[in-house]
Parts: sequence; structure tokens; C-alpha cells
Amino acid sequence: MAEAIRDVNKLRVFAFDEGSNAPKDFIRAWRKALLRRFFRTRNLIRNGMWPTSIWNLMVCVALFSILLAGDWNWAKPVTSQLWTIGRVCCLHEGVPFPLSVLIMSTIGGILFFIVLMYKRRLLLRVLLSYNGWLYEMPRSHSMRTYLWGSCVKLLSGYHPTLYSCQKSLPYLPLPGLNDAVDKFLASLRALYGKDSDEYLEFETEAKKFKNGVGVKLQRALVLKSWWAQNWITDWWEKYVYHMCRAPLAINSNYYIGDLSHWQPTHRQVSRAASVTHEVLCFKRLIEREQLPPLFIRNTIPLCMSQYERMFGTTRIPGEEVDELVQANNSKHVVVQRLGLYYLVEVLDVDGQPLTSQSWETQIQWIFDDADSHQGEYSEGARSLAAFTAQDRTEWARVRQQHFQSGVNKDSLDILESALFHVVLDTKRCQTWSERGKYMLHGNGSSIWFDKSFNILVFSDGRCGINAEHSWADAPVMGHVNEYHLTNEVLLNLYDADGFCRANPDVKQAAVRQPIRLVWDMSGDLEVKVQRALTISEQNNDDLDFCMQEFSAYGKGFIKKCKVSPDAYIQLALQLAYYRDAGRFVLTYEASMTRLFLHGRTETVRSLTQESCNFVQSMFDENATNEERIQLLRLATEKHQSLYRDAMTGKGVDRHLFGLYVVSKGLGLECDFLKKALAIPWILSTSQQPQQQIATSPSCDDPQYKNQICPGGGFGPVSNEGYGVSYMIPGNQLIFFHVTAKKSCGVTDARRFTRLIFQSLWDIRKLFEPDLHSDNMDAVINGTIDVDPAPKQMTNGIA
Repeated sequence: MAEAIRDVNKLRVFAFDEGSNAPKDFIRAWRKALLRRFFRTRNLIRNGMWPTSIWNLMVCVALFSILLAGDWNWAKPVTSQLWTIGRVCCLHEGVPFPLSVLIMSTIGGILFFIVLMYKRRLLLRVLLSYNGWLYEMPRSHSMRTYLWGSCVKLLSGYHPTLYSCQKSLPYLPLPGLNDAVDKFLASLRALYGKDSDEYLEFETEAKKFKNGVGVKLQRALVLKSWWAQNWITDWWEKYVYHMCRAPLAINSNYYIGDLSHWQPTHRQVSRAASVTHEVLCFKRLIEREQLPPLFIRNTIPLCMSQYERMFGTTRIPGEEVDELVQANNSKHVVVQRLGLYYLVEVLDVDGQPLTSQSWETQIQWIFDDADSHQGEYSEGARSLAAFTAQDRTEWARVRQQHFQSGVNKDSLDILESALFHVVLDTKRCQTWSERGKYMLHGNGSSIWFDKSFNILVFSDGRCGINAEHSWADAPVMGHVNEYHLTNEVLLNLYDADGFCRANPDVKQAAVRQPIRLVWDMSGDLEVKVQRALTISEQNNDDLDFCMQEFSAYGKGFIKKCKVSPDAYIQLALQLAYYRDAGRFVLTYEASMTRLFLHGRTETVRSLTQESCNFVQSMFDENATNEERIQLLRLATEKHQSLYRDAMTGKGVDRHLFGLYVVSKGLGLECDFLKKALAIPWILSTSQQPQQQIATSPSCDDPQYKNQICPGGGFGPVSNEGYGVSYMIPGNQLIFFHVTAKKSCGVTDARRFTRLIFQSLWDIRKLFEPDLHSDNMDAVINGTIDVDPAPKQMTNGIA
């Protein structure tokens, strides 16, 4: 402790042999800047031209050269105009004819190319505004959709880079006021009943709203939709995320887990090194825009703008509203061990990325240094991350008071400007549920929740990610997670002893030693840390968590039933909750709107009258299986329709939220919108995407059945409800992550998981009445909660 206090008073220069060889440093810096500028300029030109290309420009110039040289009468209307431009540009008769043709064809080709580029981009944007394909079955498209798809492929450029498609994406449409209100009332009829006092009151207020203040609010929203690239995203980020004062842990951040059964290495240091190296490789792909953009059915592009803020981003607390700050030129990662933080530069002294073996050496040094120096730091100094797990306003005040100058500011700047954080945890979890719960909130002081993402590596070599939610949605973080896990499975990154495999083709220059950060814990900072830690631990203890694998069947059987797997599971959730609570509740399912520029999410209101009818039929002894199946099909079709509407900008909740923001801005009180947005989401659900990387092996391949990531989860939106995240990785498995609050008293995450499994089993029995129930108890009780022993590895591969 004495050494740490003494270091506070020292001048700290975070450098290594800087200026010892000025000419070499200058050449290296010049080369790096030139290379960086080359990639940026190249990508800027390619993206600016897309969907056209430099080859289109060359063809245009060649075409005009032929027209000018041939001097055909039918081309006179064009060529005469070009020669007129030439005379204006002082191309006199003394200029050789071939040179004149070259100059004028270049001018004409460029002008024609610019017109072609903008027209092609505009036409592609108009074509991508068509959503009819989404409402048709994948293998039974109409002739109209086939023609539309052919036109999209014809107009689209070849080999797009990460952001090439951005300028061709359509803007998010604004739904009509009457449609949004009518859909909202339809969801309330299922919730309250059409003859209930609650529904009739909402219906009366809705009519007044549609004919009164709603019209004015809609006009204002229409105006914003005309000039903004996305009329809701900035408001959603500011008012839903950044103005929320609740702690980020559990309430906002989410987690993504490791591979389900297989483990590439048991060595914590080696796993941390390899994952860090692979994630930085993913960063380089983003920087150079070499990461392929995502397409639906290999035709329809998705918005990739969220990837821009993945690295170097931190959510800075404010007393009223937070903000995202990104360090665009950051070149370091922060590694945390036993509450001690270390700055680790990601490049060697020659400016080359560290190899996985170099990362292994760096992290091993940190591992040893932290173990030997943790006693020099007070408990408060090792628990500073607890501030990021408390109320945002309180954290902002503490930050303003204690971290605005001196060594605390220097150290905090390093933490917040890091590309990401790596946590070398001392914990070893025995079950999926234990590990998932820990990755969601840590031990109260182990995760810097403000950071865009933290990589957690456990003492047994297992790993996971905790991510801040406001900068991007979970599929974006899932993409990088899938990237490093896929490489671990396919590329044999570890040797037979579990260490990082050496790459003999890479010669690493000298590497700078990690720098341990210090803190000034004077004043009442120590007391405030302890208070924040106590609050964080109380919140963590209140979380009820269950993560289990449903192995009776997967989407293979569901597809045989000719229904949507997602809609099928949503009905199982409705049935499970009705069994659990004896009532229906408002249900939230997240849907993406990335078909549009800067699109994020929209809400699917999964509770419908059709889903209620199906659930009630399951308790009606007089109902036959045929009748129940018919009701199930009607309910799944309704759900699919709502999901498609949400994806195509015809949702309800973002629209109502936008109207509410406008009403506050105009100073108009609207009781209808207040009440509408105040109804709690007792059941909050989300399906996680699988296989976003086209080259990833199929989850149904028997060779990789134990090497599947089960996804991740989030906390309950309502203190009286459940948070349910699920992933359908293949034809035989479904993973569920269920959260609740222990303080609620009536919820139980494990009980609800069993009810989900029972509902899935009962729905299958509708289609297979003679299904043997020998294993039903094992399936329903979820006996696969214990984390299996890692598969035996040979050369790093099971």
C-alpha cells in the first residue's frame, strides 16, 4: 500500500524508449500514417462509388471515346454538346485530335458516370423499400418478387465492403397514426378483454387522441422523418438508454456465453491471449472494411453502422443524461486482475499487432504482477468498478468530484479510452446458470460496465462477454463472439498442452511492458466505493437466473409442423406464463429494423387474441388436438405477421414513443401516451441470431454438435416479471436463459424454465399424441444444468 501511495506523487510518463531513435521513429510513424490513409481513402472512394465501380467509370470513358472518334450522325446530339464544352474549356483547334478526344471523353465519361451512380443508387434504394418478399414463404415467391430480386442483384455492386451498402439503404418509414393506435388497442384487447373497464377507457382516450393532439404530434414526426436519416434512433438512444438512471448491471448490459460443451483450452492466460488476439483481428477487419456486410437471403443488405462504435467506446455518466465517447485512435487494451488495472499496448515498437503468443506473455506478466502487488492497494482501490454498477447520477457526481484531475483522471482516461477490457477472474463456475449469472453482473466490482464490452475469462479457461447496450444491439456483439469462437474451433489455435500455438511466419519486435495503474484514494473516496459495492452486491444477490438446454427437439421438428420456430416458441412462453401466473401479460419481443439506415429494434407485441385462444384451448378439456393445432396455426401466422410488420417499419411502440417525445418537446400533455407507455412488460423476450458468418460450419453437423455457443441473456425488464432469451442453433437444440428478481416473491427462474420445457413438450404431443413420455420428467426438470466436463482435447481439438 505504501508503494502505491508513493507512486501517486510521481510524474508518470506512459511511454517506452520514446525518442531514442528519432529517424527510425519518424519513418515508422510516416509509414503507419500512409498505410492508414491509403485504406481510408480507398474505402472512401469505393463506398462513394458503390453500387458502381471504377470499372464502370472506365467503361463510360471508353464509350465516349468511341462516340467522339467515330463522329456518327446519330451520336451528334451528345458529341456536339461535348465539343461545345471543349470550346468553353479553351480546347482550340491546335490541340491534336486524339488528345482532344481523350480529354473530352474523360469529361463526358465522368459526368455520365456521376449521373449513373446517383440514379443507380436511388433506384436501388427504391427497390429495397419493397418488403413484399418478407411476407412470402422462402420457396414460394411470387413472380413480382422474383423480378424484384433480379433487379436488386443486377443493380447491386460486386464485392461490397463493410459500409458500401449504407447509402443505398432506405430510410425507416413512419407508420400512419390510425394504424399504430389500432394495433395498440388490439394488443390491449388480448391483455384486458374487449369488455373490460381498462380496455374501454383506453379505447375512449385513443379516439380523442387520434382526432385531437395526435394529429399535431404526427405532423411534427412526419417533418423529422423528412430530414433525419432515421426518425427514432437518436431519441431511442438518448431517452431510453442514456437518460435511464438505473445501474447498468442487470438492467441494461447483457452477456454472451462460451461454447456449450467443448472447451479449447483449460489455461486461463492462454485463452485470454487467444481471444484478445482474435477480437483485435476482427477490429482490423472493421477498420479496413474487409468484414463482409450481412445480407438476408444473399440479396437484401442490413445496416452495418453499429459496428463503427464497437471499439474504444465508453458510456460516460452524467447527472441527467449519459453520453457515448469514442477514442478513435486508441491503441491499447486494459486488462484487469484482482481489481488491478493494466494498460497493454496492442502494437509492438514497430507498429505491428501482437501475436497470440506475445499476448500470452503479456497477460502472464500481468497475472504474476497482480498476484504479488494486490496487497499494496486498498480494498476500495481494487473495487472502483463498483461505481459503474450503481445509480448513474451518483456515479456522475463521484466522477466529477474525484476523477477530474491528477492521477485519478489519468488512470480513468486510460480505462475509458481502451479498445475494450479483459477481466482475468478468479472464479470457476460449476454450472451454466452460475456462469451466466456471473457474466451478467460479476462480483460487484469486477466489470467496468461503462465500457463497450468486457471479455471475462474464468480460472478454468471458460470465457464470455459483458456488453453495454446503448452503442449497439446484441447481434453486433454476437458477431464478434461468433468470429473468435469459430476460429478457435476451426483453426487449431492451441497446442497439445493448451498454450497458444506459435506462428513461425511472424517475427515480433520488442513489446512494451504493461503498465499498472494507480489511484489516489484520499478523502471519502474509499467510503463511497464501499457504499457502491454494497449496493452492487445487493442487486446481484437479488437476480434469479437459470440457463438450460432443451434437447428433446429443435427447429427441425417445428418446421415439420409447418410453423415459424420463433412463433412456436413464443406460444410456448405464453402457455408457460399462463401456467405460472394464471393470467396473460403484455409480452415484449425484440425485432431488428436493420433493413433501414441506422435501424435498431422494434417491439413485437407477442400477446394477441389468437395466442390467448390457443393457450385457453390447452386448458379446455373439451377441445380436440385438431382444434388446438388449428388455433396454434392461426396464432403463429398472426405472430409472423406482427414480426414482419415490426421489421418493415410498421410497428407500434417506437411510433408511440416518438409521439411522446414530440409531445414533451412541444409542451403538450397527453394522458393517452403516458398511460400507454407505462404498461409494464412483464414478459420480455428475445431470440438470438445464429451463424452470422457465412463460412461457419452448420450447427447440425455431428462433428460440431458440442461446439455450439448457447448465446446469452439479459435481466428482467420488470421487477415482477421474467427476461427470456433463447437461441435455436439447429434442428435438435434450443437454449434458454431466464432471469427474474428474487425480491418479487412470486417469480422463480428455474420454475419458469421447467414450465417452458413442459409447454414445448405438450405442444409437440398435439402433433404426436403417441409420443413416449419416458424421458419427459428429465426434459421438463432440465437435468442438463450441470456444466459437463470439457471434452478431451488433442492438439487443441476435441
